[in-house]
Amino acid sequence: MTLAIVLAADAAASLTTGAGERLVDRLVGQWRRAGASDVRVAADLTELAALVAGATGPALVSGVDLVAHTAVLRNLATSPVGPTVALVLTDPPAPGQVPVREERGQVVAVGDPAGATGVFGGALRVGAADLPALVAAAEAAAGAAPGEPAVAGQVLGAGPACAVDRLFAALAARGTLAFAQRVRLLVAHRVGTPAEAGAAEAAVAAVNEDKAELRLSVKERDDFFTTFFVSTWSPYVTKITARLRLSPTAVTMLSVAFAVAAAVLFGVGERPALVAGAVLLYLGFVLDCVDGQLARYTRQFSAWGGWLDTMADRAKEYLVYAGLGYGAHAGFRYGWALAIAAMTLQTVRHMTDTWYGVLHDEAARRPRPVTGAAGGIGGKLNAASTKVQADTGSVSYWLKRTVVFPIGERWALMAITAALFGPLVALGAVLAWGALAFAYTGALRALRARWMRVPVMASVDAALHLDDGPLARGVPPVRRPGPLALAVLGALSAAALLIWALGTVHAGDRLPGWAVPVALLVLLVGWLGARAPHTGPLDWLVPAALRAGEYLFAIAVGVAGRVPAWLIFGYVFVLTLHHYDLTARLEKRQPAPPLHPWTLGWDGRSALLALAAIAGIASIGLVTLGAYLLVVFVASVVLAWVVLPARAGRTPIPVGGGDGSPG
Repeated sequence: MTLAIVLAADAAASLTTGAGERLVDRLVGQWRRAGASDVRVAADLTELAALVAGATGPALVSGVDLVAHTAVLRNLATSPVGPTVALVLTDPPAPGQVPVREERGQVVAVGDPAGATGVFGGALRVGAADLPALVAAAEAAAGAAPGEPAVAGQVLGAGPACAVDRLFAALAARGTLAFAQRVRLLVAHRVGTPAEAGAAEAAVAAVNEDKAELRLSVKERDDFFTTFFVSTWSPYVTKITARLRLSPTAVTMLSVAFAVAAAVLFGVGERPALVAGAVLLYLGFVLDCVDGQLARYTRQFSAWGGWLDTMADRAKEYLVYAGLGYGAHAGFRYGWALAIAAMTLQTVRHMTDTWYGVLHDEAARRPRPVTGAAGGIGGKLNAASTKVQADTGSVSYWLKRTVVFPIGERWALMAITAALFGPLVALGAVLAWGALAFAYTGALRALRARWMRVPVMASVDAALHLDDGPLARGVPPVRRPGPLALAVLGALSAAALLIWALGTVHAGDRLPGWAVPVALLVLLVGWLGARAPHTGPLDWLVPAALRAGEYLFAIAVGVAGRVPAWLIFGYVFVLTLHHYDLTARLEKRQPAPPLHPWTLGWDGRSALLALAAIAGIASIGLVTLGAYLLVVFVASVVLAWVVLPARAGRTPIPVGGGDGSPG
């Protein structure tokens, strides 16, 4: 049950609309239409605290001076970005209103006009976990908490403030993280006089709410290809899918079908099939954007939909790599090798993307470090990046968004090069641009991370996200030379083994019997840093380094054992599903997979493959372990999204989609 409270504690409670309806009654009706199951009016902050104290689900709170589209309240109530969300307006701050600064969608400063990006809009949604803080904030702002400082006065100064402003200021002072909900194309204003109320009503009436909602379904900022070659017409498809009552999950499944069909056609390798595959790949990407747009347009969000969207994006892309690899293999001996390399590179890149995003979010909530007068090279890079990102539409802005090789550009490059030049050129182009983008982003992010100095790995379950197994978890911590250095050393040993294996197989020879065990021992040096504190400024790179080491070692074992390349691809593909499951759960704030201990960890899997190589059964080892991991993955998905929710009395596999698609 969702509780909505209209805080009618200020003079605006007496204001009426042009039709004679009180603003408080208008807001009560709007909250009901926005989805609130229980709407109350609180005369003051003390009454609000009493109402919230009995709530069991999220609470919606608004002041009485807000005139807005109902869609503004609905979007706030259903926002997928975080448990606690505040409405943020770009209006000039009125006396007593709360200036806020947001960064990366988070409200990172409240009450400080310096650097403010907007003002608090007089409405917020508070997640269930933050309800005790809301009760305490209401009591403090009302002066009902004995011995507490006057938080509202500290944050807002001596000027007058509405009750809802004092409440939000007190909540922020308790360290509650709030995400920002912008209005954009809709209308929301806070009013204090009948004239202001009339002007706000006229502004609301002048905007077609449904058309604005459809336009708002497109992300405010997206990449070049998506912005100019997809989002220009995908909203029409979104409107059609909404009229057909398709769910975002159904659209996701359609995009998967298009990508699989494209992969099959790429595998055929003939020109008509390649052109048809390119067209299907493009249409599949359009649908991949539409599922997110449909979720935003219809407000159908769910943790399942977000997880599925993330997993489907990666699975589709790698299936296309497989189709290109098969098609290239017909005329080129190493077509599958290129597909394996592209998948490995892209997965390691995604691991760094995920953890850098987590790092940046954490850094946004902390005071800025300063190294020297200008903040050092990392500070200068951060300032330059912020300046470019703010200059939307400029050449430098689009270059920055394109050079990092996002998903739209990857799919466009594959479609165009496959249709014009064939699968071999398509894979080569993806590898070349991907490697350059990895080098560019890796270098700049490392410099900025050293400046930020945020030990982000220390704030999560490191053992889970490092994917440590029983071997790594059992060793004593070794603090020197540090977790990152040890993980990189292991990855380099696996890379050396792979290069050696490729050379010997190409020459018709075999690796000496001691090569794989020695490489395994060096790879497992990463054990030593598993339980050490991950507090270094670059330790967010450790998961990517461990992924690289495990993948390269598995490929090397396959090459040395003369395992068919398609089988090696299949094994690494299953590994990527497991690791993307972990990153998707991190991004969507979901708990660990139910069967995670059964996946054996990167160390246990590598040890088993080494034993298979030593025994001369590398193919059997890869097939058996890959099949086992796939079964565990599927069983874990069923448990997490069907069995456990059913036992808890929740709807298994909700039809809503997520907000994780590129569109």
